[in-house]
Amino acid sequence: MRITSLALPVLFAATAACTPTPREQAQIDQRAVRQQQRLQAALAGRTPGPPTNCITEFGQKQVTSYGATFVYRVANGTLYRTKTNGGCGDLERNILVTRTPSTQLCRGDIATTIDSASRFPSGSCSFGEFVPYRKR
Repeated sequence: MRITSLALPVLFAATAACTPTPREQAQIDQRAVRQQQRLQAALAGRTPGPPTNCITEFGQKQVTSYGATFVYRVANGTLYRTKTNGGCGDLERNILVTRTPSTQLCRGDIATTIDSASRFPSGSCSFGEFVPYRKR
């Protein structure tokens, strides 16, 4: 494939269009700091335990997103923190859909998100290990 001299400026312009402006980058950074602060507040007063690869699908669960990190609150009050690969954030605006072949949600399982307004798919991600946080 031969790249002409006209194609290079178009290629560079397309690449630059994907780069956030300084103002956009500042907003992204501020949002990340806020999410980290919210996560720390949610886990405050709790002690992390050894990571596990799976959590049971049974029982009442509530999930909250903090950027690419999710926190599951299970019926006994334990919180499980898992880091995703980043394609499923903002569960305030999206619905999280998980499919698992077993009765457990496990590391490596893939989830998708659906925009709650349009009902169109909006992302997908896979889960990392689950770290339990219990009250001290």
